[in-house]
Amino acid sequence: MSAIIDKTAIRDAATIILLRQGADGPSVLMGQRGATAAFMPDKFVFPGGALDATDAEVPITMPEPCRARMAQGHANPDALAAAAIREMWEETGLMMGLPGDWPNPPADWAGFAAHGLRPNAGGLRFIFRAITPPGRPRRFDARFFLADAGAIMGDLDDFSAACEELSHLHWVPLADARKLNLPFITEVVLAEVQAIATGKDRPDAVPFYDNSTGVSAFRRIA
Repeated sequence: MSAIIDKTAIRDAATIILLRQGADGPSVLMGQRGATAAFMPDKFVFPGGALDATDAEVPITMPEPCRARMAQGHANPDALAAAAIREMWEETGLMMGLPGDWPNPPADWAGFAAHGLRPNAGGLRFIFRAITPPGRPRRFDARFFLADAGAIMGDLDDFSAACEELSHLHWVPLADARKLNLPFITEVVLAEVQAIATGKDRPDAVPFYDNSTGVSAFRRIA
């Protein structure tokens, strides 16, 4: 009998913000959650989701110093990087990997391995952490990664292999993204992405919006 997941408890999660450079400036990949979704219905978000147990079995390594910063809040940062890559693949069909054989992958990674790829976290940069406030139907301890779209294998505009969790998948000009119907935390993260894209961020620390106790606190992970 499988264990019952308490979806109101804080669960580890990971998200990737893909940044694509173009003639008209940078854009980010976003999609819209369904109107009946329990968490953030109708909102435009980045691809991402909860950590699965089998993500810890994925042969992947986060780059430093991102890995060391993530280790301050999680025993297995590499598993969170794997979760981010898996969720992006499931929700968009886009694959962040390198060519290579992967014998006996976990079941939910079999389709990824079938393309002759192994997941690659070398291009991920840990830029934000946020814990969902109490009282929400779902709560997550979410880590946000920024990655250049050049790390994707294949056509950046081909979403034909995406699952149905996100609709209206498209590249949104970074300058226009905050005009969409967004969750509050996504607006905050987009401001951080804009700062990074213009060289106005603080690379010495990662912002952390902490709602673990019910009292909102803004910290920085050095």
